Amino acid sequence: MSTRTFRITVRGAFDGLTDGQRAELLAAAPEHDMLHAEFTVEGHLTYDLAARPFFTFRFLDSGEAEEDILDATARAELAAEEWLEARGYGFKQLRSQAQDLSLAPLGKRQRREAARAGAQD
Repeated sequence: MSTRTFRITVRGAFDGLTDGQRAELLAAAPEHDMLHAEFTVEGHLTYDLAARPFFTFRFLDSGEAEEDILDATARAELAAEEWLEARGYGFKQLRSQAQDLSLAPLGKRQRREAARAGAQD
């Protein structure tokens, strides 16, 4: 059985931030910029608090079966909640979306490479 890779996105909105928390987040904003977004095992947080109160965590997980995506999603949501709660940041509207990369359609370059590999067999 092969390992499946999952990308989980957990989105939400900051809620009830104090002036100090807002200043803290604004000071750390360059390291959470959308232009540097990536999926990581630990979860990568992005936000633009100066524009709007929303945030996104991006997690990378894996499993053996298609059903493992449910556990991976639950782990990602819990990790996002724990990160926010550990810092005392209020949040609301937490929701998640997961993708099994083994089921994702191939891009143009991947289709070309697959066709070449098939022609060589």
